[in-house]
Amino acid sequence: MDREIRELDKQERQITMELKQRAKCPGVNPAKDPALKALAKQLVNVRQQKVKMVSTKVQIGAVGMHATSMASQVAAASALGSVTAAMGTANKAMDVKETMKIMAEFTKQNETLQVKEEMMDDALIDAFDNDEMEEEAEEVTQQVLAELGIEMDGKLVGLDAPLQKPQGEEMTQEEQFALDEALPDLKARLNAL
Repeated sequence: MDREIRELDKQERQITMELKQRAKCPGVNPAKDPALKALAKQLVNVRQQKVKMVSTKVQIGAVGMHATSMASQVAAASALGSVTAAMGTANKAMDVKETMKIMAEFTKQNETLQVKEEMMDDALIDAFDNDEMEEEAEEVTQQVLAELGIEMDGKLVGLDAPLQKPQGEEMTQEEQFALDEALPDLKARLNAL
């Protein structure tokens, strides 16, 4: 079809060229010349054929697109049918009561496993939480207090802590009272560690 349209284009150019040559010839009256009228009619016919060919080409393209669309729809319908069949087969193969029973058993076993895990954690904590660990925690606490310079149980903790207060640094009664009130609270916090 494209070849025929190209051929019609070629004929149109040729007829147009002949028309121009005939109109330029001396002694030719363009209004009354029968050859000029015949060439003009031929040009009109070629142009109409060309329009019809292009229109036909467009219609064939539309039909082709429609056919492609229909083929896609058929393929989609076929795939949908296959999926529906597969879902039907899966539904027939799956027993709802059996599935519910399996899920209930899974839940039961999962809960049992969690209880056993908690028991194992408690046993491990009890096995490793002994007096040695408490003594080690007490030593760490005393080291921290020694670094901070805090007195515990009436003893000064630290490597070279002075036994007496330096002279000239006497506490007032208010300072002593505030310190006496704060120490039990500090001791309770340390014991909680």
